[in-house]
Amino acid sequence: MLLLSREDIKKVFTIKDAIEADKKAFRYVVEGKCEIPLRTNIQAPKYDGCFLFMPAYLEEMDTASLKIINIFPHNIDNGIPSSPAQVLLIDGKTGLVTAVLDGTYVTQLRTGAASGAAFDVLAKKDCRIGALIGTGGQAPTQLEAMLAARTLQEVRVYDMNPERTKAFAEIMQEELKDYGARIVPAASSDEAIDDADLIITVTPSSKPVFDGTKVKAGATISCVGAYQHHMQEMDPAILPRASKIYFDSREAVLSESGDILIPLEEGIITEKDFTGDLGDVLLGKVVGRENDDEIIVFETVGVAAQDLVAAKEIYEKAVKAGVGITWG
Repeated sequence: MLLLSREDIKKVFTIKDAIEADKKAFRYVVEGKCEIPLRTNIQAPKYDGCFLFMPAYLEEMDTASLKIINIFPHNIDNGIPSSPAQVLLIDGKTGLVTAVLDGTYVTQLRTGAASGAAFDVLAKKDCRIGALIGTGGQAPTQLEAMLAARTLQEVRVYDMNPERTKAFAEIMQEELKDYGARIVPAASSDEAIDDADLIITVTPSSKPVFDGTKVKAGATISCVGAYQHHMQEMDPAILPRASKIYFDSREAVLSESGDILIPLEEGIITEKDFTGDLGDVLLGKVVGRENDDEIIVFETVGVAAQDLVAAKEIYEKAVKAGVGITWG
């Protein structure tokens, strides 16, 4: 069994690798090739947290996986990850666990890469300004994926905590300087999204974190944080303005995400307004962006196929590079 830490993974796997892995995973999902039971969710209300167990099996790759990811949003106040996790990679021929990966980093990579894949496929080609709302554990890879998908001049970052916003922007400016974009703190979400071509929300909020009436024509929005019914980052005002609405997995979104479930219940949208899954666009079954004025919404809650494909590719690269610790 190979043990792969965050640093091990960084040596062999980039955000661009993760974006391509996510694209494969999204195609497998819509083709029905990956067996993905809905994740088990055990609530821990004492700490506003929950325990999530996400299994997957892909016969075509002779691989299964199990991600254990626990969401504890108050961890950020103590300087520890808000979504600690491990991914177990399992040989589909023998049932043996072949690797245990730092699931926190795998999650950060594949979750950021979902936005990156959506922007790569759905965003207009000429994008200059990005907006990132949220500076928690998932934010760095969301930001890098945005920069990897389009060449941006500036990304505005906003979080309710001004000090954390400023510190995050400074750190990311240094870490991601090779992309050539200015990363600046914004004083409000209005300031962040003003004239933004790409918008990502990645917060645990239960109320909208931006004004949907102020999103400009041609913008592409990726909403990442609303993985439970009561969560709602997205301003529902954006939905009637959107030309197209895409999901990572319609089934998963409609079983979990308040961003979509609440507007459905309130009659703001109907299921007829949904365009399709990103995998459908990648396979040419559903149309993507048709002009530069369309507002496009992408809602992602994450599917275990992303963890499986990413973990498998990381493992193969690590074995080839001689990276990691062999245990047992």
